[in-house]
Amino acid sequence: MAAQYGPHRWSAGDRDIDHTDAFRAANFTVCDLTGARLRDCDLTKVKIVDSWLVDVSVSGYVQNLVVNDVDVTAFVAAELDRRHPERARLRQMRTAEDFRAMWDTLEGLWAETVARAERLPEQALHERVDDEWSFVETLRHLVFTTDAWASRTVLDEPMPYHRLGLPQTAYSPTDAAALGMDLDARPSYAQVLQARADRMALVRGIVDGLTDTELARACTRAPAPGYPEEARTVGGCLSVVMDEECEHRRYATRDLAVLEAGVEGGAGGV
Repeated sequence: MAAQYGPHRWSAGDRDIDHTDAFRAANFTVCDLTGARLRDCDLTKVKIVDSWLVDVSVSGYVQNLVVNDVDVTAFVAAELDRRHPERARLRQMRTAEDFRAMWDTLEGLWAETVARAERLPEQALHERVDDEWSFVETLRHLVFTTDAWASRTVLDEPMPYHRLGLPQTAYSPTDAAALGMDLDARPSYAQVLQARADRMALVRGIVDGLTDTELARACTRAPAPGYPEEARTVGGCLSVVMDEECEHRRYATRDLAVLEAGVEGGAGGV
């Protein structure tokens, strides 16, 4: 299908188009989007018709995803739960004891993942796979997550942000700098691991002292400037922390498999 339109197809080339709503409700007809990358974009109500989706990778929040008139949302969720049963446990948390048990699980899973990562040379831990965050960058993001959703919201600390924290890609670099984060830092794995260990210990302290009553307490601060001002409870904030822990471990193990294969392949060729 693509070849017949040849020279008439429009292509964005290698241009980067960031932070815009110029394409809201736009129609792309007979356009060549081969190799396009959409990161942290709102694709609500996007409709793709009579197009070629070959070797397409989609990740993110998925709801009501219909492919060729088949809603595949439940299938995707069930398969992810089968591969990562901690996801289902996360959704079932209700009591303080549930939160403690979930954190126990996450500590164990991350201990295994860190041990696996440390069997690789340090250079590999700074390497991005398919332009996703490196293992070190993933840990830096989880440092920020804890600072924002545990220290600032649950513990009500106004400026808890570690210099090496890494916010989500859509967060304003100017705002991040104002909070003391150095997005251009290139720390060692050991430096990041220490910050990460401190944050995990902080969450452990919170869940160890957690009560069912405390779960319902309203938090008075947003996670960081720029976040919407809305009602948040201790339980809701801790759920965000644990959801981030689950999902980013999933991404990390996915990419570690690629890095491991590369190291093994390199060793085999020597």
